[in-house]
Amino acid sequence: MRTILTLASVALAAGCAAPAIEPAAPETKPGRPITRLFVQDLKTCSLNWADLRQDGKGGVALDTLRPVAGFPKLDPAKQKLVQMAEAAGLVCVGVRDDADGSHASGWALLDAGVGYEDHGDHGHWLYENKPAVRDARLDAKQGNPAHLYVYDRRFYLANDKLAGYTRLDPKDYDDGKKGTPRFVAGGGGHITLAVLDDKVGYGCWIDGGGPNKGRVDVTPLTTHPRSEPAYSFHLPHGGIHGAIACEGKVFFAPVDGVCWVEADLAASRQPADVKVHHIDLGKEGDKPRRTGAFVRHGRHVVFTTGKAANPALAILDAKAAEPKPTFVPLAVEMGRSPTTPAVVTARGGKAYALVFHDHAKDVEATDALEVVDLDPDGDGSFADAKVVKKLAVGDSAVEGHFGHHDVAFDADGRYAVFTNPGDGTVSVLALKTLDVVATFPVGGTPATLVARGGLETDD
Repeated sequence: MRTILTLASVALAAGCAAPAIEPAAPETKPGRPITRLFVQDLKTCSLNWADLRQDGKGGVALDTLRPVAGFPKLDPAKQKLVQMAEAAGLVCVGVRDDADGSHASGWALLDAGVGYEDHGDHGHWLYENKPAVRDARLDAKQGNPAHLYVYDRRFYLANDKLAGYTRLDPKDYDDGKKGTPRFVAGGGGHITLAVLDDKVGYGCWIDGGGPNKGRVDVTPLTTHPRSEPAYSFHLPHGGIHGAIACEGKVFFAPVDGVCWVEADLAASRQPADVKVHHIDLGKEGDKPRRTGAFVRHGRHVVFTTGKAANPALAILDAKAAEPKPTFVPLAVEMGRSPTTPAVVTARGGKAYALVFHDHAKDVEATDALEVVDLDPDGDGSFADAKVVKKLAVGDSAVEGHFGHHDVAFDADGRYAVFTNPGDGTVSVLALKTLDVVATFPVGGTPATLVARGGLETDD
């Protein structure tokens, strides 16, 4: 179990002590917790939490959302919560401002309050504590982050205006210790990032033209306070807006298709030795199709491509010598766009990709969710992936990059929980039946969310 002994730096900066971790409230509601949810409210720029639990009648219930104690007070007119992720019991959330980082941007790190006891052949989830802030950096020196990644149970937060990224290792916060964030140079503009084995980072530049068009910086991750790129290479296309590592390859999402290179864990190559491979995704009108972000599931890289015409879920087998895309057509209606997929292995072993069909806030449309069975015959290959269900869902509230549906999964693979930002609700999808079994009003504009934990056990 993780015990919190430190004070949150954000509270110290404000001249007050951070609250110590609080025991969870005595159980007054029926049923055991299924998972703990952390939900961002886009309207108020706040972070709230609640436990999804059994309702004692064979269904699910959601506790009332409560603010995370000690979380920084933000100004929704000037700041936004951006990407959020969970690793090793900690939740990291990025904060961006509307002044290129000169107002107050950065991150906050909190203990989810959900522990796990590993007994080898099984384990127990324990909901003994409330969430508590462990550390934070919010000032004019954090470089206005946007993208947050988890690789090998470590956080990497892109500091766009600093041409680099911050590495946060949950192990550095074990047993009440105060971690030391490490800055790594690499990438520029709206940085996307791939990291392999905590040894090397591939930081991308967003530039569509000029000397940094298609530029990727390769940086060894050392123990020094600042790591510098060993070398850089260029993709044939710029506008890189996605990167991921899988099976010894690094994949990138420029404005044309997908590019990939063999990983260089030692960061010892020369730029001229880097062979860039290109994967054609076809065209949309007279423009090449592209993607914006990837997810990994085992040996596969999964993403969506196409918006106005022939949208599809695309799958690459990264283990192949020359990966080729498998396309699964999506039934996305006019006025909507497919989101980046979320992938889960459900209890029982089925692998699903969930893709929402969202619309801009000023468009009259009904949103939907398509569920793709990635491996219908269970042979480990996703070549036979197919859509198995399409459901109507609550409204999104999309403005720019914000206001999309988001989804998280309990650790046992029983449920998918997703936000409906335009409706102020949270819905629960049973992965066994692929039916929505409950929708809960929570108010505000619930957007990004993460989950920590599985069904609490009492044996």
